[in-house]
Amino acid sequence: MLRVVVESAKGLPKKKLGNPDPVTSVIFKDEKKKTKSIDSEVNPVWNEVLEFDLKGTALDSSSYVDVIVKDYETIGKDKFLGATKISLRELSSGQVRSLPSRNVPLVNESGQNIGATINLVIGYDPPPNAAPNLNDPQAGDATVDAGGGGGGEEGDETLPDGGQSGAAGVPSSPGQNANLRQRVARPQNRHRLVNKPQDFQIRVRIIEARQLSGNNVKPVVKVSVCEETHRTRIKRGNNPFFDEMFFYNVHMLPSDLFDKHISFRVYNSYSLRADSLMGEFKLDVGYVYDEPAHCVMRKWLLLNDPNDSSSGAKGYLKVSLFVVGTGDEPPVEKRESNADQDDIESNLLLPAGVTLRWATLSLKVFRAEDIPQMDDAFVQTMKEIFGGDENKKNLVDPFLEARFAGKKLCTQIVEKNANPEWNQVLNLQVKFPSMCERVKLTVFDWDRLTGNDAIGTTYLNLAKIASSGGEIEANTGQAEVGFLPVFGPCYVNLYGSPREFSGLPDPYEDLNYGKGEGVAYRGRIMVELSTKLEGKADKAVDGIPSDDILVAQKYQRRRKYCLCAVFHSASMIQEPGEPIQFEVSIGNYGNKLDTTCKPLASTTQYSCAVFDGNHYYYLPWADTKPVVVVISFWEDISHRLDTVNIILYISHRLQSNLEAFKTGIVGKVSDNQLVEVWLKLLNQLIEDLESYPTPELEGRSNLTALDIQIKKLRDSALTTIRDGARRMREEAREIRDTLSDIESWAEKLKVLAEEPQNSMPDVIIWMLRGEKRVAYARIPAHQVLFSTYSEQACGQHCGKTQTIFLQYPMDKTKGLKVPVQVRVNMWLGLSAHEKKFNSFSEGTFSVFAEMYENQAQVFGKWGTTGLVGRHKFSDVTGKLKLKQEYFLPPRGWEWEDDWFIDPEKALLTEADAGHTEFMDEVFQNETRFPGGEWKAASEPFTDVNGEKSRNPGEFDCPPGWTWEDEWTVDDNRAVDDLGWEYGVTIPPDDKPRSWVPAEKVYHVHRRRRLVRPRKRAAGSAGAAAERRDRGDPEGWEFSSLIGWKFHRKERSSDTFRRRRWRRKMAPEDRLGASAIFQLEGALGVDTDVKEKGSKADATKLFGANTPTVSCTFDRSHVYHLRVYVYQARNLASMDKDSFSDPYAHVSFLHLSKRTEKLQSTLNPTWDQTLIFNDVQIYGDPQNIAQQPPDVVLEFYDNDQVGKDELLGRSVCVPMVKLNPGMDQTPKLLWHPIIQKGHKAGEALVAAELILKDKSGESDLPLVPPKRAENLYMVPQGIRPVVQLTAVEILAWGLRNMKPYQLASVSSPSLVVECGGQRVESAVIKNMKKSPNFPSSVLFIKVLLPKDEMYTPPIVLKVIDHRPFGRKPVVGQCTITTLEEFRCDPYVITAEGAMSSKMALMAASPSKHVSINMEERRPLLEAQIAEKEKETVDWWSKLYASTGDQERCGPYLKKGYDTLTVYDCELENVPEFKGLTDFCNTYKLLRGKNENGDEDPTVVGELKGSFKVYPLPDDPGVAPPPRQFRELPESGPQECLVRIYVVRATDLQPKDNNGKCDPYIKIALGRNTVDDRDHYLPNTTNPVFGRMFEMSCFLPQDKDLKISVYDYDLLSRDEKVGETVIDLENRFLSRYNSYCGLPQTYCISGVNQWRDQLKPSQILENLARMKGLSKPRTEDNGTSLTFNGTQYTLAQFENNKEIHQHLGEARERLCLHVLRKQGLVPEHVETRTLYSSFQPNLSQGSLQMWVDVFPKSIGIPGPPFVITPRKPKRYFLRAVIWNTTDVTLDETSITGEQMSDIYVKGWMPGMEEEKQKTDVHYRSLDGDGNFNWRFIFEFDFLPAEQLCLVSKKERFWSLDATEFRIPPKLIVQIWDNDKFSLDDYLGTLELDLRNLVAPAKTPEKCSLTMMDDVEIGAPHKTEQAKSLFAQQSVRGWWPCSIEKDGKKALGGKVEMTLEIVSEAHADERPAGKGRDEPNMNPKLDSPNRPETSFFWFTNPCKTMKFIVWRRFRCLFIGLIILTIVILFLAILLYSLPNYISMKIVKPLQ
Repeated sequence: MLRVVVESAKGLPKKKLGNPDPVTSVIFKDEKKKTKSIDSEVNPVWNEVLEFDLKGTALDSSSYVDVIVKDYETIGKDKFLGATKISLRELSSGQVRSLPSRNVPLVNESGQNIGATINLVIGYDPPPNAAPNLNDPQAGDATVDAGGGGGGEEGDETLPDGGQSGAAGVPSSPGQNANLRQRVARPQNRHRLVNKPQDFQIRVRIIEARQLSGNNVKPVVKVSVCEETHRTRIKRGNNPFFDEMFFYNVHMLPSDLFDKHISFRVYNSYSLRADSLMGEFKLDVGYVYDEPAHCVMRKWLLLNDPNDSSSGAKGYLKVSLFVVGTGDEPPVEKRESNADQDDIESNLLLPAGVTLRWATLSLKVFRAEDIPQMDDAFVQTMKEIFGGDENKKNLVDPFLEARFAGKKLCTQIVEKNANPEWNQVLNLQVKFPSMCERVKLTVFDWDRLTGNDAIGTTYLNLAKIASSGGEIEANTGQAEVGFLPVFGPCYVNLYGSPREFSGLPDPYEDLNYGKGEGVAYRGRIMVELSTKLEGKADKAVDGIPSDDILVAQKYQRRRKYCLCAVFHSASMIQEPGEPIQFEVSIGNYGNKLDTTCKPLASTTQYSCAVFDGNHYYYLPWADTKPVVVVISFWEDISHRLDTVNIILYISHRLQSNLEAFKTGIVGKVSDNQLVEVWLKLLNQLIEDLESYPTPELEGRSNLTALDIQIKKLRDSALTTIRDGARRMREEAREIRDTLSDIESWAEKLKVLAEEPQNSMPDVIIWMLRGEKRVAYARIPAHQVLFSTYSEQACGQHCGKTQTIFLQYPMDKTKGLKVPVQVRVNMWLGLSAHEKKFNSFSEGTFSVFAEMYENQAQVFGKWGTTGLVGRHKFSDVTGKLKLKQEYFLPPRGWEWEDDWFIDPEKALLTEADAGHTEFMDEVFQNETRFPGGEWKAASEPFTDVNGEKSRNPGEFDCPPGWTWEDEWTVDDNRAVDDLGWEYGVTIPPDDKPRSWVPAEKVYHVHRRRRLVRPRKRAAGSAGAAAERRDRGDPEGWEFSSLIGWKFHRKERSSDTFRRRRWRRKMAPEDRLGASAIFQLEGALGVDTDVKEKGSKADATKLFGANTPTVSCTFDRSHVYHLRVYVYQARNLASMDKDSFSDPYAHVSFLHLSKRTEKLQSTLNPTWDQTLIFNDVQIYGDPQNIAQQPPDVVLEFYDNDQVGKDELLGRSVCVPMVKLNPGMDQTPKLLWHPIIQKGHKAGEALVAAELILKDKSGESDLPLVPPKRAENLYMVPQGIRPVVQLTAVEILAWGLRNMKPYQLASVSSPSLVVECGGQRVESAVIKNMKKSPNFPSSVLFIKVLLPKDEMYTPPIVLKVIDHRPFGRKPVVGQCTITTLEEFRCDPYVITAEGAMSSKMALMAASPSKHVSINMEERRPLLEAQIAEKEKETVDWWSKLYASTGDQERCGPYLKKGYDTLTVYDCELENVPEFKGLTDFCNTYKLLRGKNENGDEDPTVVGELKGSFKVYPLPDDPGVAPPPRQFRELPESGPQECLVRIYVVRATDLQPKDNNGKCDPYIKIALGRNTVDDRDHYLPNTTNPVFGRMFEMSCFLPQDKDLKISVYDYDLLSRDEKVGETVIDLENRFLSRYNSYCGLPQTYCISGVNQWRDQLKPSQILENLARMKGLSKPRTEDNGTSLTFNGTQYTLAQFENNKEIHQHLGEARERLCLHVLRKQGLVPEHVETRTLYSSFQPNLSQGSLQMWVDVFPKSIGIPGPPFVITPRKPKRYFLRAVIWNTTDVTLDETSITGEQMSDIYVKGWMPGMEEEKQKTDVHYRSLDGDGNFNWRFIFEFDFLPAEQLCLVSKKERFWSLDATEFRIPPKLIVQIWDNDKFSLDDYLGTLELDLRNLVAPAKTPEKCSLTMMDDVEIGAPHKTEQAKSLFAQQSVRGWWPCSIEKDGKKALGGKVEMTLEIVSEAHADERPAGKGRDEPNMNPKLDSPNRPETSFFWFTNPCKTMKFIVWRRFRCLFIGLIILTIVILFLAILLYSLPNYISMKIVKPLQ
């Protein structure tokens, strides 16, 4: 049983009207339970228990509950307020039975925090039988993620982004992580980005590190992004605090940027060695961008050793990351109040348990095939010279490189092999789930001499081959859908540059690196990927075991596929030139350049383009359409592609219904119709999902593990969508709100249809002009693939005619020109199913062999003698010799007839083809000797190129044409009056190169042009047919040179002729069209040529002699096309005068027409019907109806001079009527106009295509009315319905007009155009004095469409009146939608009477303004006020308003005001409507600027507004009242402006040290304030706290510009960024934005009233402005009636504290009423700073506000004091009493273990202030006595609980930098060495805010005391106290040292710690060490044993204690021994004497 106790919530957002009625629902595994709703409450308390029966199954660790809070609606759908997800991982582990979740933040749909929290308790009773599930991958240690994830994929969604990630900085509760949105939601962020290089800014904030490994380390963090590295300052200790922000500005393609890494490396700066890297972490930039708000907030990264995968954590690093794109607002980062107790575990960037998983991605690379030759023959010969061996066949040495997460591995190089078998496995070791998304596979060609060339690149996207299981919202009890990355074995195709090999550099080389769309197939590689968690691979690159290679064999089984493409038309060809042919290939099959496959009929015949009579050329295929047949062999992956096609089928149907639904919403159709469309959409979606299941996989070949997993994933996702649709159908109330859900389903279906294992290459169509490849199109094979599974499983274009626009490879202009538009019908299927093709094919297919017979004319005779270099019989190119005997039909075919002559039609070009009017021309030539007479030239008549032509008399009028006129001399050129032009012939030329119109003596050649116009006769359709058969009876075609241009009729100048012979073939045994698939191989080629040893180029031979296949249509249908071009809007301006002269050029198949040209407009209304009378289309009308040809509209700007420029292109699909009587009419719709891949306007067009009957024209629709000759209008019923409408324009004034043509704009007027009407305003006499229009209101009556969809825009033009009557347009602006301006003229709105504040103020009686300055306060009160200033200031108010309880002190308890802090500009706060309620600001633009950039420049602003309302049609009815009246006076006003600048955040650093020295600069009109003296050194988050007062005149000085500059001593100060405020809007706005209203009316204190008018006066003005009666007060001002409502003071101030600063009751009540009126409250706004260097990227933000006071009313109140707070000076006194258990580090001379102990201490950030005790020498037992006092002086900000440290970073720095550092004390124990470095024995780090309680005795002191605080566990806080609160503490603390990676005890220290404020320090002085004053407490000399001394300086003591103690026995022994020895020595010395004396006895 799972019990959820829903306790309460707080801070729910308010509604527009009143409070919400919250209700909470909890969802657990598809089960949903709700609480009761609570009426009108933002802090509801439910205390309800919701129980879920688990039905005997235990929780698994990935379980979670969804908690959703909604606003209960009695009618309609409950409104979503916020939600959160709570993971039940802790409950599932069985350690706890209940999980309290307190203050869990609620987030909105996009993951942003809404500022509300909820409290819950979740209890769990495990079922009695539930043992821990050992197989559950999420249980126990094998936890892969703590979120709702399944098998731990790359952590895509398994991020705890619920609590932390939005703009929220509230610490999330440990369980509250993993807000798993669907995967669909992740990359969606990216779709919105245009893929062109743009500005991005990556911000990285390094906050702190914890638990770094190592002893006495000095850590530094290096962050690298995009080859740029920044490093932090060096800190000390294992838990350093950095708090540094780095900015990386890049300008690149988003797709490239998202693949870049952010790498964090922590180094130990002590070590100079290479192994100083302590740990690292990497992630993709794209990962951060995909997070909500594009940021990761205050998350911990787990650092690990990159080289040792088995090692554990090397520490943690806390960071915030932001990726700011163009126009993004960087989110505000809130610092947590208890910053140090945040729980590392629950705030890891990856949830706990995930982090330590090492995974091995095993990429098995089996083989590759079809790798193109890369080295050309020249390089090959070079290689032979340098000793390479000769092998011409495979000039490629391939190897594969795999890259992932910064690691790369390569396979071996297989030399000279285009089909290499590598059979190697690459083991990539990665941390899993990974932060990187794609494995990049590149095949390179190894070069011995030069760099390796890329052959092709492909990516394996982990997001598509793995799943965390989280994206399925509620699991349906089936097997979990998460799985690890897995792929293949499967082929992956490579695409890249076209395969034309030459030694020159390849211009398309980038395509081979995966940049841009590859234009040609470049081979394929077979790979398999699997993921093993844990375990490390022995080798990075290894061989694949042979049994695996055998398994992979079965995935390589090939089946034969047949592809047939019938080309129906090729039109819109721009440049005709040489003849054109098309080549269709799939893989290498069909590619002319590839000699490895059999030749196929894969190219169409060459054809010459014919002019379409208007603009374009087309290929005249008529009824014989070229057919291309390609046979290929691929693996059968139909089970994958069938699924894809089925999902796409469902998706397309949903998409088209969705378009209809959206059109309905935009077109404002009635609700009933909309419901109908909506229901059709849902029903069809549900029906589709039910009736088209994805195919089962059982028994299919080529199955891989990924197939099974993806099927599971897809099936569960489709089920979810289906159930969602059913629920929506039953439950939805407001259908417009369902749009976003339906759109997300459509998006989801698109994602589900992506197939990672698609091994079938795309079909590529190339257009070749002559031999050159010009343009291509890539069609994914599945779109044309036939499937036997079901009709839906066939590709969407399979067997259907589709329109394709080809494109140029790597087109820089993004489709500005269309190379050609083809209509082609393709069918691709297994050859086993080829019979099925018969049902798809139309027309009859015929197959011919063909050759040409060539002859030349020599001496007037035709024969073969003059054929220079040509053969008697050849192919069409004339280069290949053929004979009839060589031809052999392919297998399965036989000859049907004999050879016959069949003239080729498509290659014959008559100049007049396609024209309706034509001008025959001929040039008459004369020559002379210099100075002689002019005589006829040797060739008297030539064409324009000087080629021989006919005499004008020989020209006869072709059939079907009539002469218009006689031959005339064309003198409309650069000629003299007789039409002659003159030139000089310079040999060897036979005609002049240039011509001039004036005759000179030296001219020897002249010519003139004779012309004669003719016109095609009406009704000449029959004539055209006759003419087709005309020509030479023997079928010859003639040409003057051996070139391409042939014509049918022999002319005198012809020297060459040829004719075509053809022979038809028929299949032997098959019937039907599918027989063409048997055509393989060429028909045979001249074999003699080869024997002569001449090396024939293979490409020439290939395909030159394949049979030609064509498809003949026996009948064509004639159609009638009407294109209705009504209008266009928002076109780009192409002329300098800000406008364009647009016309539309409409192409349909091979016909085109253009509309009339309109002058200077960007919103043309053509209102024109273009009629194409007889359009011949071959093929079945039913098919045409399903897939009609597109109507292409191209919009041009007509230029008088030069070429017309293209404005954009749009495509419209015509409505087909197969029966003219159908009563449907086409509907005009807006179609986007696309220019260079971007939207450049919209066109309102429609088209209908009507099938004509044989009977004639009678039943066609009526001809539309004409406006002029041949100009038809759009007929009624299609054109929009119009209504007489009034447009009122408030033209207030112009601002910031830039000069035009170097002269300033001095007397402008405004022209307004709308719907063909125009009106002009009065002229502004003097822009400088008063930039407002003298009379402000203009009025137009205009016929506007009733339907909002069709309304034309309003165009505003500003005209400057210049001397000599010049009136240039100096700026223009288009307002597209009139919706927002529509109003009901009879409702007097509050806005209507916009009496200005000024007029009212002038009228208000002046006696109110009496200011009494003589307020004498009693002395005591003044003292209290003074005292209050210390504790309460303006900053207290700010902190109280931001909820910062600690910093605001006692402020809130006193009941003082708070203000509103907006995290955006005041203009962007939704309730104030941009402060443009009086008038909007419209940007005026000018067209193309001088240097031809596309972006129009802003040249000024217009202030104005509009009202649009219908007028009665009957002129007798009185018109409605005018809307703009009672306007304020528009003269200038003098104002006082106060600018309060509070602080800035995240400024862009400008100095090399990553900081900035900011100061403020303000410009207002001509006044500037430069605050350079008050710059703040070295900070990016300065607290300015400055107030500036300036005066100005509005509206001239309306723009207040506040800039932040960076101070530089030597160089120029740089601008960081600036923000501009429009003061005029603030001044005129009805929201009183000139001065925000405080909460209470105070006459003294910190919140003293600062407006000029009292609340009562403001309220009276408001009443007058709204047209209400004056407010009435009663009962001494404690009750008030306003706008019909009674208010009392009690209802506002009942539970408020009444303090001494409040003013009189009446004013207080007026203020409370005012605050109810939606006016601007007292506030601080956050303004983003922008710079011209990166105009759309935030450069930081500024918190500030502005007050504007008109001087005419009086003096405002005193300004606020916002000077920043100063830190307090404190002293930390630490008395080191004793140490014990210190590690004995040395061995003395005498062999004892001992240490010379001393203690060193410092506070971080003040390392140079470190202090040492004296040395306790020779401690033999680890005890040390010190009695030594450390005194550390530091500045502390109690409000922020941080120390403020100011110090110079380097000795040469000019300014001290301020750092904010947590107050910590570091104490270290050292061993003193005189002659070597001291040894380090242990360290202790104490946080003074969070002090570890000491042990009272050394025995109780151990390292475990410290562990609790290290982890930062929140529940330990009761032991940890702040020293600032305790003042003093004494006891024992342990010091630790790291040994072998583990912490060990290094000693214990007894200390007294005491914090003393500056005042107390003077009262209770104390000296450092034991210096005077030695008191508080007095420290005696330490009671050290006598043995403690330094041996070097105390020899006596050394003797006494060291020598004597240890060696006294030895000494005594030695003394005795010495005495004995002496005794013996004396004895020996005296003995002889003695003996001799004894013997001699001399005395006797």
